[in-house]
Amino acid sequence: MNLNYNAGTGRWECETEFSERHLPKNAGFRWAPAPLKHWWTADPLIAVKLADHTDPKTATGLRAAVAAATALQQASAAASRATDANVEIPVPAGLSYLPYQKAGIAYAMARKDVLIADEMGLGKTIQAIGIINTKLAARDRVRALVVGPKIALINWRGELTKWLIKPLPVGIATTKVWPDTDVVVVNYDILSKLAGRLRAVEWDIVIYDESHALKDEKTARTKAALGGKGQSPIPAKRRLFLTGTPILNRPIELYPMLHAMGLPEASNYFRFASRYCDGRRTRFGFDASGASNLNELQEVLRQSVMVRRLKADVLTDLPEKRFSVVELPCDSPALGNVVAAEREALERAEQEETRLRAAVTLAKKGGNEAAYRAAVANLKAGRSAAFTEMSRLRHDTALAKVPQVVEHVADVLGSVPDAVLVFAHHADVIERIVAGLREAGYEPAVITGATSDAERQRAQDDIQGGRRRVFVGSMRACGVAITLTAASTVIFGEQDWTPGIMKQAEDRAHRIGQRNAVLVQHLVLDGSFDATMTKKVAMKGDVIDAALDEVTDDADDPSVSGGMDVDPERMCPSIAA
Repeated sequence: MNLNYNAGTGRWECETEFSERHLPKNAGFRWAPAPLKHWWTADPLIAVKLADHTDPKTATGLRAAVAAATALQQASAAASRATDANVEIPVPAGLSYLPYQKAGIAYAMARKDVLIADEMGLGKTIQAIGIINTKLAARDRVRALVVGPKIALINWRGELTKWLIKPLPVGIATTKVWPDTDVVVVNYDILSKLAGRLRAVEWDIVIYDESHALKDEKTARTKAALGGKGQSPIPAKRRLFLTGTPILNRPIELYPMLHAMGLPEASNYFRFASRYCDGRRTRFGFDASGASNLNELQEVLRQSVMVRRLKADVLTDLPEKRFSVVELPCDSPALGNVVAAEREALERAEQEETRLRAAVTLAKKGGNEAAYRAAVANLKAGRSAAFTEMSRLRHDTALAKVPQVVEHVADVLGSVPDAVLVFAHHADVIERIVAGLREAGYEPAVITGATSDAERQRAQDDIQGGRRRVFVGSMRACGVAITLTAASTVIFGEQDWTPGIMKQAEDRAHRIGQRNAVLVQHLVLDGSFDATMTKKVAMKGDVIDAALDEVTDDADDPSVSGGMDVDPERMCPSIAA
């Protein structure tokens, strides 16, 4: 056997006797079938394993190539952990990237395919859009495809609209409607049904959000996305795989992505499984469910395709609390009905309020104190009735979206290493969330107004002690005297009229003893009253600091008893304002 370097192909090649074939194979060489019939590799770090089988001149060149490749790997591994970068990334006016996000964008821009595996809440979406912006800065048009879970599509549309430096049209694809837009957002479940559409374009960038959805190479979605068995992958000049899920628990789940990205270590399923998945043949077949050589695998990924930072790595870059509004898709008749009922109630309330406010104004002009006070009383009664109806409808909406809340919480539990806190308002909503999580395989710690002192302490201790990973509680029953700093993710399945109540609940995690930045998510149904209100109060600086309880404040306005000097404009802010 003799190892040679082919300058024309940039490969190290060797021919072997049959008895020697295991040497290049075990080193990681690939076999070129007839007519070439030799082993080859383009990676000097693989070729050097056979350095004893080459001539001095080739060995000298190989050593130089190994030194260069090693330096490149070390630089890549450092960049994979970088928390800052001295680069300018285009960004819309009034927005900015955090230092580690700039570093992630710079890492990705140096590669055709990249795995952005930052821990949940660090802004993988923003980094992906930053990569689009880098392309968009030099061009008027970029064709981008975003593939994600159905629950995330609306948020992607909103974040793209917010963060793109140029107003590219963004559309959500369905099996019935293909949007004529530069940026198309589509969910994994329908990829195989849209194969023709997806392959009719060579996309500048394809983004696979929550890319652990592609963990099984046999599924239709994975074949549709990455190709397989005669099916080509979705054509793309650059691909981004985004996931915050702990990626080394079952390494075999990484194989389809890594193989598609051309990672040499993932060129062969059985070789990858044997090295990193403790793969072995059993009487039931080949078992690749284990894990082995994980430190090596992590370094291989960091040296080649993966950028990954944890909250603890970038804590100094993060605000103490971060807020996000997660819009759940309104994609079923039941959800459509509750949102439509809310909309109709708001329209009726606004019409009635306009009529009652006009009556107050007319009475004031007439100078009749009794008529004026009667008109104000009618206004207060009308607004109280509207508030009662709206509260009932919000309750209906909260019940209807429980399955989506459970799905989202389960996804989050798979993406963060610590505990997750879930808060709601109504007892039956809490009961259904708890039941759904149990069905999903989680046993929550629960605190409601009916929980005894002993049970409250046990629930708190179970979370703090790591015995349970998910907490479900009534936000009004959990506002004080509870410490849940084992969690740094807080999710509201319902919104309270009073933001102070929600702040008290989220501060169960954000208090002395918390070592991570706290992420607070508000789950709202697209088109619902909560979505409208929460976005209005949350999107300025991403901080929820405005009131949702305006409808109740004026009922106790002391100026109502102050005779004719009351200001009906202060009295009657619209419920939807």
